[in-house]
Amino acid sequence: MHHIRNFLLAAVVIGITSCAELMQVVSSSMGEQPLTNTEIIAGLKQALAVGTDSTVKRVSKTDGYFRDELIRILLPPEAEIITKNLSRIPGGEKLVNDVVLRINRAAEDAAKEAAPIFIGSITGMTISDGLGILKGGDYAATQYLQRTTSDQLFNLYQPKIKSSIDKKLIGNISTTESWNTLTGEWNKIANSMVGQVAGFTPVNVQLDQYLTQKALDGLFLKIAEEEKKIRTDPLARVTDLLRRVFGANV
Repeated sequence: MHHIRNFLLAAVVIGITSCAELMQVVSSSMGEQPLTNTEIIAGLKQALAVGTDSTVKRVSKTDGYFRDELIRILLPPEAEIITKNLSRIPGGEKLVNDVVLRINRAAEDAAKEAAPIFIGSITGMTISDGLGILKGGDYAATQYLQRTTSDQLFNLYQPKIKSSIDKKLIGNISTTESWNTLTGEWNKIANSMVGQVAGFTPVNVQLDQYLTQKALDGLFLKIAEEEKKIRTDPLARVTDLLRRVFGANV
């Protein structure tokens, strides 16, 4: 009986040992050890650095905004009456195109200085931020950057956009002055009794702020494209850390 008990005990020990060895083999065959929070944060920071660097380089080049149909900055729809009237005079159409070109050139110029703002946001990422981004949707990192950089980027872009639309044009009148005259006259009608009865809506668009926001919308649209690539396309994960973090997440 004693021998049988020893035999069974030995069999159990051997079984447990074999099971542990088997688990080691399975674990090894399944890949690396689970990611630590430190690795996750490092990988996400690297992804954001790669994505923002690629985007900034792309949009800050000549025609980075202007030749991209998705992010080209145009005048507000309310400016249509200005552009139509200008187009009727000799050289007017070229004048309108020049205004749009200058606005986009201002955005391209501003984008060159955006990198340090993004770096500051990336450096300040917390573990909580990182885990939220990793488990978030396709654009969680872009949304994080929007929350943490939009105010600074607006302050960077807006003076350059404003300078562009404040330049004097034909008749020594700037785009800003034309816009203010147009909206001022329209708002007199819209705010009158007749305008209210007709259902006219006053136009309260600040041109420089509108165009600046459009520039930022385009910038974040391109960052979102880069983020989605890294999340969904293994070829876009250009470092081992990116491959490990995002490979574990999909």
